[in-house]
Amino acid sequence: MEFLQYEFFQRALLAGLIAALVCPIIGIFVVVRRQSLIGDGLGHLAFAGVTGGYLVGLYPAVGALVLTVTGAIGIELMRRRNNQYSDMGLAIFFYAGIALAIIFSTMTKMPSSGLLSFLFGSIITVTMADVIVIAISGVAVAIVVYFLFDKLMLIAIDEDVASVAGINISLINMIFSIVTAVVVVVGMTIVGILLVSALMIVPVAGAYLLKLSFKGTLMVAIIISILSVFIGLITSFYLDIAPGGTIVMTAIGIYVVISLCRKASEFKGRGACGLTTTGDKKND
Repeated sequence: MEFLQYEFFQRALLAGLIAALVCPIIGIFVVVRRQSLIGDGLGHLAFAGVTGGYLVGLYPAVGALVLTVTGAIGIELMRRRNNQYSDMGLAIFFYAGIALAIIFSTMTKMPSSGLLSFLFGSIITVTMADVIVIAISGVAVAIVVYFLFDKLMLIAIDEDVASVAGINISLINMIFSIVTAVVVVVGMTIVGILLVSALMIVPVAGAYLLKLSFKGTLMVAIIISILSVFIGLITSFYLDIAPGGTIVMTAIGIYVVISLCRKASEFKGRGACGLTTTGDKKND
């Protein structure tokens, strides 16, 4: 446990665990709503916000938050107007984010190392101020989801039923879009803009393989996410490799293990049924 002696690792672990808690909380609703790529779209807007913020003298994370929240609101408004083509609106904002990031990065004098840290994550260089901001954001997200959990779940499953139940779908969806944007910015610091969507989706995908209840799936997804961050950070520390990529690959590895175990269990079940049937025939 020597890695816990280092202050930078303690900060990285604390920030990573906070992100590991909030990412699946939003990710499960994103998956059910079939918007798994929204994290990538908002991530590119966050990158544009980072470069744009640096250009005008804002702290990069603040610029990322402003532009990402603005983009999330725009995506939701476009989705309302063209509900059948919601992926089209997401794609437009996706490409706008890439284009703005390219334009701003050529206009600014931001060091390439700084750009790479936002693209691929810089959890090892997280300061105590960053941890506090991540913690405040995480608590805010958790509070919002706690009070809106039932409404969010019903809307994610069936918006028509939610509307009949008297839920203000437009307001709840807008709040959810903003909260998702906040989570993307939080995850950006941990695993980077290019991988933030993976921390939201992969643990949920692994939990879904177990075919549990909605809340059960969420709890397992959080456990997978926490294990991914913890194991990924330790592995990256000893192997001296990128933490962000290691965390995501750990989550994917857990997903593969669960998938293989499930297939093996199904195969055993079919085999047992086959043997029973054969035995019954012999007895007859």
